[in-house]
Amino acid sequence: MPKTTIKPIVKQLKELPATAICGNDISSSCLYVSSLTILYAGQYAWISLLIVALVLYLFRKIYGEVVGAIPLNGGAYNALLNTTSKSVASLAATLTILSYMATAVISASEAMQYAHGLLDNWPVMITTIILLFLFMSVTIMGIGESSRVAVVIFVFHLSSLIILSLFCGWFIVNNGLGIFNKNLSLPVQGSVTNALFFGFSAAMLGISGFESSANFVEEQQRGVFRKTLRNMWVIVSVFNPLMAFLALAILPIPEVKLHQEALLSHLGLKAGGSWLSFLISIDAALVLSGAVLTSFVGVSGLTERMTLDRILPSFLLKRNKKGSTYLIAFSFFLLCTSVMLITKGRLEALAGVYTIAFLSVMVLFGIGNILLKIRRKNLPRPERSNWIALLLAIGMVILALIGNAIMNPAYLNVFIEYFIPTMLIVVIMLNRVFILKLILNIILYFFRPLERSVRRLHAGILRIINKINEQEFVYFTKDDDVATLNKVMLYIKRNEHTRRLKIVAVLKENEKISETLLSDIEVLDREYPDVKLEFIQMEGEFGPKLIKKLSKQWNLPINFMFIASPGDHFPYRIEELGGVRLII
Repeated sequence: MPKTTIKPIVKQLKELPATAICGNDISSSCLYVSSLTILYAGQYAWISLLIVALVLYLFRKIYGEVVGAIPLNGGAYNALLNTTSKSVASLAATLTILSYMATAVISASEAMQYAHGLLDNWPVMITTIILLFLFMSVTIMGIGESSRVAVVIFVFHLSSLIILSLFCGWFIVNNGLGIFNKNLSLPVQGSVTNALFFGFSAAMLGISGFESSANFVEEQQRGVFRKTLRNMWVIVSVFNPLMAFLALAILPIPEVKLHQEALLSHLGLKAGGSWLSFLISIDAALVLSGAVLTSFVGVSGLTERMTLDRILPSFLLKRNKKGSTYLIAFSFFLLCTSVMLITKGRLEALAGVYTIAFLSVMVLFGIGNILLKIRRKNLPRPERSNWIALLLAIGMVILALIGNAIMNPAYLNVFIEYFIPTMLIVVIMLNRVFILKLILNIILYFFRPLERSVRRLHAGILRIINKINEQEFVYFTKDDDVATLNKVMLYIKRNEHTRRLKIVAVLKENEKISETLLSDIEVLDREYPDVKLEFIQMEGEFGPKLIKKLSKQWNLPINFMFIASPGDHFPYRIEELGGVRLII
């Protein structure tokens, strides 16, 4: 039976640290989603982002109902595990892990890209791996340490966004909305509907991280989870549309497209000068690093749940003194590092994995909510989502998936390249007993025709071994003590293949064997149970004639007869004995 792992009691997170861990990921989205949405929706980007905020509001109830009913780590995996089968739940888990992997690698790399912009000769590849290692170490130190780091980054990030918003607002007060009006008057490619649709599809990436809180709900205090959902929704609803609006009010759209890689930093330069641009760049590097921490914490909670459900190997549940599953964090670090090295830091392809995986997880979570309502309707829960809102939310995410597939058809191929190997590992673990039985049957199928031959060969070899071991040997004794007899036995064990030994004492007329010798032979018989000892005493004179007689009588070669080294008074020369062996 597998060893039972008892999860140690750890200090549970309050509202701020819990929000910070998942909030760093979702709040960092304003660094890239504003420019990305403007790229597709143009002057209507802020409207697309408001629609995303509406969709996220619907998902607040969905997540609240599912996790409230089943408050266990695992997110979409946990929802489907308790409403469908382990195989279906594993699909959600695989997608979530891929999403976390892509988030961690992209965020770490982007953070170091921002640092590279601040410092010349900054080695992006090496420092990205160092950053991943750093947050692996923080995760291993425990959820408490992780939350402290997350809170510092989170507070600094929100403060930076507020400062940027205030300076941008002051800029607009002084310069008016002329640029915004010019942007509004620009022609739209296609139609307004298309612009809003593709802008919405791109903007949906701005809510990545919303699912993270559900993956470490067991580490949160009672009632905190729903507050984290509310807080993340407020952040996304305020800052993402606001940043897009401010960018459109201060920068012409062509200029936005020119600086889309670091839009907020450029916005800070326009509104407040180089110091504000520098502040936003530092903030970007920090909060993107915080998103890496979110990935480590989220994947640790999810993987731990999967391991407890025997989908992944049980050794991953080993804990350190802090109570953290350090092997999970280390394995995730190795995965992310390997992806960095394989892609050589060119991470554009991972955007496809990130996009499809994250949106698919959102859809599966919604499906989990539907199944929870149908199959677990009597399960108590703190809140319930509305059926219409639930179906609308799922439909909107599916639309976003379709939109991203249309905008970036190559993403699907890249996603499949990563998804299939990852899912294959999970499928193997889920069906490992069946696979092992299949391998066993294949082996039997190919080797059964040889079984009879192997058995005959086996029996033949055993007969040869037995024949060799059945060869009898003789040792002639004359009042030898137990130490001498033991040397005889050791010699035979080391030098001869036999299980039979005759110990022969040749006595003269009226001569009797000593009781000590008989006792010593009994001791040896017990000490060497694998050698059958036979003690024989006979009258006569030990010499060449007797040796030849016994050799013929027992059908035993003379060289299989042993004696101890004779003394000076022995009446025969060694060569006269016909080949008797001296062994002592």
